[in-house]
Amino acid sequence: MIEEEVEDLEELGEDEPEQEQEMYEHFRLEVDPGQNLLRIDRFLVDRLPNVSRTKIQEAAEAQCVQVNNKPVKSNYRVKPKDIVTLMLPHPKREIRVIPEDIPLNIVYEDDYLLVINKEPGMVVHPSYGHYTGTLVNALAWHLKGNPLFKENDPRPGLVHRIDKDTSGLLVIAKTEEAKTKLSSQFFHKTSSRKYVAVCWGNLENDNGTIIGNIGRSISNRKIMGVFPEGSDYGKHAVTHYHVLERLGYVNVVECVLETGRTHQIRAHFKSIRHPLFNDPEYGGNEILKGTTFTKYKQFVQNCFTLCPRQALHAKTLGFEHPGTGKWMDFNSEIPQDIQQLIEKWRGYVANRELEDIE
Repeated sequence: MIEEEVEDLEELGEDEPEQEQEMYEHFRLEVDPGQNLLRIDRFLVDRLPNVSRTKIQEAAEAQCVQVNNKPVKSNYRVKPKDIVTLMLPHPKREIRVIPEDIPLNIVYEDDYLLVINKEPGMVVHPSYGHYTGTLVNALAWHLKGNPLFKENDPRPGLVHRIDKDTSGLLVIAKTEEAKTKLSSQFFHKTSSRKYVAVCWGNLENDNGTIIGNIGRSISNRKIMGVFPEGSDYGKHAVTHYHVLERLGYVNVVECVLETGRTHQIRAHFKSIRHPLFNDPEYGGNEILKGTTFTKYKQFVQNCFTLCPRQALHAKTLGFEHPGTGKWMDFNSEIPQDIQQLIEKWRGYVANRELEDIE
């Protein structure tokens, strides 16, 4: 199980006196039980979005990369259950969780947990560049007095996350016991989640499975790349999908995650050349299928305006209640922007005969 504490790292200024350069722990990770032997510099660069491999190697030379509290070289091969820490001469900047009175769509709440239907555009937890306006800021207001929601903990109660522009269901723990039990379910894949998405193109089969390691893109560290299954780069990832509706140049699909990696659905569908509709980071905000007619281009642009984000919604969520042991299922409506997008494509298909659909 990997537990990451990822902080924004800044270069130490050249004019800063050496005697003031204390060492601080910026990252702490526990290696997954199923992790293959892998060089520690590759292991870290795969998991830390803001740190280059060169910087990690320099840190190792300076004895700032440790495994189980002992310095290691950059060619050390991590093993399951290793505790890896990266130390750098710059203190972590504290992120305070400021309670904010932000409306939440709460679909269920009791003494143990609450289930939120997150709106698109809302960041889940505070991070650098997103200090306020997050789901956690709203929860800190809603759960004033809850000891779990401490001012200096940017991820209280969180057991899973969804992207800023992805909408849908999230469960939030209200006690430490609930957080432990719910986190265990997500880690051991005994919880249940289904997503609905609109992707570009006409998928060859009604049912399919995408398998490929997911790790930070080599060419663009802000997004995730998909690498061959079994390679020593990235983490094993499996996405199952079922085509719900074929709408000519786009398909509506249901996705079930066998693993839960960052940007998993978005990266996997990009890898099979069917990126999610209007996903700017994975190329879905371009006209990838269809005709060259001006009217068609305008139609697609209108669709982009109608749904100004990746068309992805976390529709269902199921888990065992941490207090009662009872199985709980939640289902959310497809949000208006995605529903209107689907209706618009239905109208297009109904009124036009499509040829040579790929």
